[in-house]
Amino acid sequence: MVDIHCHLLPGLDDGPESMEESVEMAEMALADGITHIAATPHANDTYSFDGGRSLALCGELAARFDGRLHLATGCDFHLSYENVEAACASPQLFALNQKQYLLLEFADFALPPSLDQALVRLQQVGLKLIVTHPERNPLLRNAPERLRRWLDAGCYLQITALSLTGRFGPQAERAALEYLDRGWAHFVASDAHNVDRRPPRLRQAYDLVAARRGPQVAKALFNDNPLGAWQGVPLPWVPEPADAAAPSTTRRRFFFF
Repeated sequence: MVDIHCHLLPGLDDGPESMEESVEMAEMALADGITHIAATPHANDTYSFDGGRSLALCGELAARFDGRLHLATGCDFHLSYENVEAACASPQLFALNQKQYLLLEFADFALPPSLDQALVRLQQVGLKLIVTHPERNPLLRNAPERLRRWLDAGCYLQITALSLTGRFGPQAERAALEYLDRGWAHFVASDAHNVDRRPPRLRQAYDLVAARRGPQVAKALFNDNPLGAWQGVPLPWVPEPADAAAPSTTRRRFFFF
């Protein structure tokens, strides 16, 4: 499995504090069947993003695993004027594996009126936008029409593995399952921060998705699409988004990596 959203690197945000903790998280991920991890520290008003330091720490961590685990960097990008300007000037600095895909996290207390214009600007510089864990954001849960509009405009959605298994509460679980059933979800990721409360585990959610939507959908959400984002290529599996009351259909595209 490929995890494109994980707070794995030490001392950069509210993830692990030491390299030893990062190693413990990475070993846990490997034991769970994860082969690739994108280390994505926050880029917000609290935690300033330093792409060079992320790359250096990622290289140090990778050296501990001698090829057993594939690591890359990106960030958990929060919309602010400064961030948008920096990303428009250097898009690949913030993107997953320095390619094209950008994780976007929205505040759960307000959605700025200029939000849609900011998304368009980021798309215009070649970034492909992934809205992270909308099922955990009460503002987005209550604005499905906005999510649908972003999907129609070419954005993608990432839901959290622990939301699917109920760890973030019934509202997040219900919303995550709805997005899954509507064909709105393109990725499932761990959004891990530590080894206990927010661990880097995907297997339980993978099995749940396979049982609910079939093994092909599970493979797409946990492996094929994340690997496409990792490599900076078009996603091989893109659901046709359906309304809440309608069954979803799937538009299948095949790429060979």
